[in-house]
Amino acid sequence: MTIGGAIFVLPGVLASSVGAGAPLVLVLGALVFIPIALCFSAAGSRISASGGLYRYVRAAFGPFCGFLIGAIFWISNAAASGGMAAALLDQMALIWPMLRYPVPRAFMILSAFSVLYALNARGIRAGAVAGIVLATIKLLPLFLLAALGCFHLHGANLRWPAHFDWSAVGSAMVLVVFAYSGLENALAPSGEIHDPSKVVPLATLTAIATVVALYVGLQMVAQGALGGALAGHPAPLAALTEVIVPGAYDVLLVVAAISMFGTLQGDLVGSSRLIYALAQDGYLPHALSKVSVTHRVPALALAAHAAAVSLLTILGSFRGLALMAGGAFCLVYLGCCAAAWQLQHLDVREHGAPFVLRGGPAIPLIACSILILILATLARVEWQAIGLAMAFVMVLAGVARWRRAALESA
Repeated sequence: MTIGGAIFVLPGVLASSVGAGAPLVLVLGALVFIPIALCFSAAGSRISASGGLYRYVRAAFGPFCGFLIGAIFWISNAAASGGMAAALLDQMALIWPMLRYPVPRAFMILSAFSVLYALNARGIRAGAVAGIVLATIKLLPLFLLAALGCFHLHGANLRWPAHFDWSAVGSAMVLVVFAYSGLENALAPSGEIHDPSKVVPLATLTAIATVVALYVGLQMVAQGALGGALAGHPAPLAALTEVIVPGAYDVLLVVAAISMFGTLQGDLVGSSRLIYALAQDGYLPHALSKVSVTHRVPALALAAHAAAVSLLTILGSFRGLALMAGGAFCLVYLGCCAAAWQLQHLDVREHGAPFVLRGGPAIPLIACSILILILATLARVEWQAIGLAMAFVMVLAGVARWRRAALESA
């Protein structure tokens, strides 16, 4: 889930922002995510219901706080998935230039989500198996690329820049938060996971270690091999592949497309369950909480998320949606880190022995402090986009509550 489409695009975006200092920014982002991942592990081991972070915050602080975090969580997921879909189309446009135009792009993304909907409508197992297959296809070439790229490094390309732009680090960190996100979405179908008190902590901590190693490794290899050509390159890993294996440029573009498609698949599984959970609790129209008779999946919630992401992809760009998603993720992570400590303080446990945060509230406090510093770097346009999306969700919640009240009074 975390190693998604961003890894094929971000090296060029980060290099254009902070140059050869990009690996350092990724390491700083890893230091941020270590306490966040520990909080995910602690909260996820105590709450077993589907809904992920929304359920954690609701259990810790009550329904209203849970709804706010759930709404922002969905916004972040939709923006992130839209950014991935936009990046997917940008990569495919390097092979099929017609995808640079609005109508073919819209047709392609609608077709992709129609396929994803049909796949996920067959049940959680079918979606999970598809995710594993797609993950294997994308991960093996990436690890191979990181290893072979070490033989094509040029020391001059890895030198620390003479004039490092520290003012750009803030926005770069928002992009890194976006890149490292995904753990929280994989936790959304927790109610359909066997023994979450053991599975969630192990999966979370293993995932973050793997993600950081691969992101930092590929950034350094790409910088060392491509040098100045890396900054702003639309397909930096494909360019790196061309250096290592001449003629293989298009092959990695295909791998990138498969990877991004897998990311969209995983997001659709998790985000549809979040919509389902919000509707089940009365914050969204009740129809979104209904499940299909045959496969027991929230079919309308699947369709709603697919439609929202399709619209964002058609209207937005990778960088714009990534910044919006990164800011929204920071807000969601703030809620989760606070909830992790509250759940531990209240000793909430729904399934087995939970993962315990050592040091009392120290780890959640560290995570929350860093997230607040990152949020302070967001531009006004990102805050406006998040605010507009929140207003839309609040209107939906108001309509749902009004209809429920009208039915109860009747």
